[in-house]
Amino acid sequence: MNQFVLQQGCSRELQMFPHIIEFGVKKNISIQLDSLPDTTVDNIRIYYIMDGKFEWNIHERQYILYPGDIAFILPNERFGGTKGFLEIGTLSWIHINAQKPENGKMQFGNWSRLSENETQMIGKILLLNKSVVLERLSEASRIFVSLQSELFNHEIGYHTRVNQLLDELLIIITRRLTRQTNSGRDFSKNFLQLEQKLREDLSHQWTVEEMAATVGMGTTLFNERVKSYSGFSPLNYLINIRISEAIKLLKKPDLNVTDIALDTGFYSSQHFSTTFKKLTGYTPSEFRKKNIS
Repeated sequence: MNQFVLQQGCSRELQMFPHIIEFGVKKNISIQLDSLPDTTVDNIRIYYIMDGKFEWNIHERQYILYPGDIAFILPNERFGGTKGFLEIGTLSWIHINAQKPENGKMQFGNWSRLSENETQMIGKILLLNKSVVLERLSEASRIFVSLQSELFNHEIGYHTRVNQLLDELLIIITRRLTRQTNSGRDFSKNFLQLEQKLREDLSHQWTVEEMAATVGMGTTLFNERVKSYSGFSPLNYLINIRISEAIKLLKKPDLNVTDIALDTGFYSSQHFSTTFKKLTGYTPSEFRKKNIS
């Protein structure tokens, strides 16, 4: 790659892409003091190391990056050189505008062609892992090269192709995260975190995909781990949590059964009653009478 820096508002190559704040390639041949101070970023930043060794602080952790590594930094996270400057070496980067994460969700913008479900899954996995460094993500090199080609050459369909490449970059980063993060992670800890998350929002209609994203896994691996750990499928595991929470609430005589049903994630009082009796042998009303009287 040739050296360049494209900036929104200054470079015509980015006029059609308001979501790309900056895109560049730099071969740093000398050390300049204070060239990479520690700051809080306000957009998504993705750096790909082409040559050299870089020591960075990302999200209050120190990392050493080598050729082929990629750093992914979320809005509101801190980033800077461990020594306050950019080391000698070559890197490519792209800064993408994104809404600041709110309520555990991230929005990438109208440019993305990811489905709503895919956006939620990817956003949750990225937010769960915070800012990260991925080792030897060679696929990223091809995407950065292709982005440069599309932005400078303006061939037919380049607008669509640039956005597709950005989506692809997010996808490969997330896929690697789910593999890298969970290869050696203690699932029992994840399992407890998942249960806590589910209990905090039982009224939400959780899907297997959402639950898997919460612990940074793909659905296949997640199904296997939950089945192995609990003996239940993810959805049956979730139903058991709903029922256990409903049992606690039914012991409070001032709470309405229908409200309990909805608060614990059942579609209706009838659905709640049927499921409750199947698992406990009592209807909710029978259980309440037996345990309160």
